[in-house]
Amino acid sequence: MHWRDTLPDWYIKKYGYQPCINIGTAGHVDHGKTSLIQALTGSWTSVHSQELKRGITIRVGYSDAAFYKCKKCEEPLGYSTTPKCNNCGGESELSRVVSFVDSPGHESLMANMLSGSALMDGALLLVAANEKVPKPQTKEHLLALQTLGIQQIGVLQNKVDLLSYDEVLANYKDITKFVKGTNAVKSPIIPISAQSGLNIDALIGAIESTIKTPERDEKADPVMHVLRSFDVNKPGIKLKDIKGGVIGGSLTQGIFNVGDEIEIKPGIMNEKKKSYEPILTEITSLGTAAGIVESVKPGGLVAIGTKLDPSMTRSDSFIGSVIGKPGTLPDNSTLLKLDVNLFDSAVGTTEDIKVNPIQTGELLRLNIGTAPVLGKVTKAKSSNVEIELRRPACIFENGHVAISRRIAERWRLIGAGIVG
Repeated sequence: MHWRDTLPDWYIKKYGYQPCINIGTAGHVDHGKTSLIQALTGSWTSVHSQELKRGITIRVGYSDAAFYKCKKCEEPLGYSTTPKCNNCGGESELSRVVSFVDSPGHESLMANMLSGSALMDGALLLVAANEKVPKPQTKEHLLALQTLGIQQIGVLQNKVDLLSYDEVLANYKDITKFVKGTNAVKSPIIPISAQSGLNIDALIGAIESTIKTPERDEKADPVMHVLRSFDVNKPGIKLKDIKGGVIGGSLTQGIFNVGDEIEIKPGIMNEKKKSYEPILTEITSLGTAAGIVESVKPGGLVAIGTKLDPSMTRSDSFIGSVIGKPGTLPDNSTLLKLDVNLFDSAVGTTEDIKVNPIQTGELLRLNIGTAPVLGKVTKAKSSNVEIELRRPACIFENGHVAISRRIAERWRLIGAGIVG
């Protein structure tokens, strides 16, 4: 039975036929993020061919799960992902439907992780119990979540089945020291084994009590950040059967309906004018994990069918774009003004490298929403920085921007900024 068939009327009225919240997974490449999502949802989010060959997450993946709570069992024993209680076999009630965002943990794919973070309402930080705390990417991911304004964080101590009780306890103490002074300092640290499904009920209980569904403004102008775009047509398809390009992402506010006219920014390059121009098109279909729907709200991955030439949306060419109603989005801009807060040291490196102040003329990588963009610093005075972007972006005032600097042939996270 699909979770869509178990949705009560109160849930449908409030959230529609889709998840109500996006929860990310973060942490080192080998600490079990994708295995955790499989344990919770039954789906393996690494489906791209290169992901399967290399055994790592490359693109940001989505997978959904419905959480149920037993009417009889005490917490956390009564939590599960099925309408029938795993503990007593009794009837359970739907708590909510959650969409998990599986972000890459490998250091060379940090830009993809930051793009996924832009759509997270909360996050789970995985730390392997059988490795030293923290790994460079674990530290980098936690700081990335903080810089992008994610307050709701749960900490998972994974692979506890591989160690003795005393070893797990010593690792727990190391994790406690690591999260001190961060957004995760008051978060529960849940011991689990994603591979064997150990303590999953306690994990669900912790998620339900720690990571709350944010209040959404459905009357606000819709805003959707794009993480995927593709051509769904198979080779050799007849001309009359060709479907328009599909764009995937998640709404942060508002509602989209089939038939709505939409605007995509920054759009595409006009070769004659040598500038980017927004694209106007129409929503022809809306797809979610629950199937084809007539309208979508914030929460979960949404696939928007359009009237665009499918060749335009191939190979994730629209990643980083923003979609809204015509005339409601900020103008395209190549000038970015930031109020910057730098870390004491660069993260993601094995050695401690001090972060020097940003200098006029240096090249930085900025993550603006789901868009990674290179920019050259044109003015740097105290914490106020102005950057000329290599390509235009749709920039929202007061938005969070992650800042990376080239250090030892890698882009390393050095701080964050608030758009001024």
